[in-house]
Amino acid sequence: MIQRTHALVEARHPDNASPNWRQQLTDSITDPAVLLETLGLDPQRWLGGARAGHQLFPVRVPAPYLARIRYGDPHDPLLRQVLPLTAETDTVAGFVTDPLEEASATAATGLIRKYKSRALLMVTGQCAINCRYCFRRHFPYEDHRLSPQQRRTVLETLESSPEINEIIFSGGDPLVANDRLLAQWAEQLAALPGIKRLRIHTRLPVVIPARVDAALLGWLDQSPLQKVMVLHINHPNEIDHQVRAALSSLQAAGVTLLNQSVILKGVNDDSAVLAELSESLFASRVMPYYLHAFDPVAGAHHFDTSDEVARGLVRELQAILPGFLVPKLVREIPGQMSKTLLDP
Repeated sequence: MIQRTHALVEARHPDNASPNWRQQLTDSITDPAVLLETLGLDPQRWLGGARAGHQLFPVRVPAPYLARIRYGDPHDPLLRQVLPLTAETDTVAGFVTDPLEEASATAATGLIRKYKSRALLMVTGQCAINCRYCFRRHFPYEDHRLSPQQRRTVLETLESSPEINEIIFSGGDPLVANDRLLAQWAEQLAALPGIKRLRIHTRLPVVIPARVDAALLGWLDQSPLQKVMVLHINHPNEIDHQVRAALSSLQAAGVTLLNQSVILKGVNDDSAVLAELSESLFASRVMPYYLHAFDPVAGAHHFDTSDEVARGLVRELQAILPGFLVPKLVREIPGQMSKTLLDP
């Protein structure tokens, strides 16, 4: 599979120059037919459902992530996260477009306040990869694009809210934004007396490790804020040597690395897989942080597992792993002031 993916990249870059992360993002597969062809999957079996799901939430898979998917295996756990299925067109009671009710938590354009001491800044609506289970797959990102005046409004809102001490860069994926903008945000936030910590929720160092480049590391290293990056890795096969190298560079820039996963049927609803993930994360000096119960978002019911299944998985993890490698099992309940711990 790696050789096939490299051949695809080289065909787009005949001079054999290694594409930077922007080019890799541009070169992402965005056609379900191409995705199936590249992975050697039967279009007669899979293309109809893939196109139907694609119409509701477009396909986007970058080459570095694609290279970790097993060729010819329609049930590969990484493929399952990105391949649209007919099930996405089903209407299922209880599965809604805004499962966390974020529309009611908007404090200003681009700024979401669900918690007392933290605020979430929607830096961009773009993602490097479209995960089929995404709880924001229906989010109205076009309503949260920030003009220069709206950026000033966000800063004024934060300045008048001394209880906020942490800003969370989110999206979309905030690292899709250019480093000039991100560095500007970091500098302006550091100038606010109440802000002491910057948290970045991102999947980009995993799906396109080249995103961790000199420009990103430069402003991260220079920022006086405490820096925390929360990665989103669901399966140990997502971690390869390129990902480990990127994570090492982030750590050298003073970034604390955490990981959060979502329990997904057919992907990681297995205690052995989750245990291997925790071990792989810790080997890369990333701490397992949260294990999320599934958010009931419309179009993704086929990933759902019950809370009882989730509790059972964590009980099994407690018997396998040392306590510090067992992530907290949580559910986000709209209106609550924090994540709700699910006692295993």
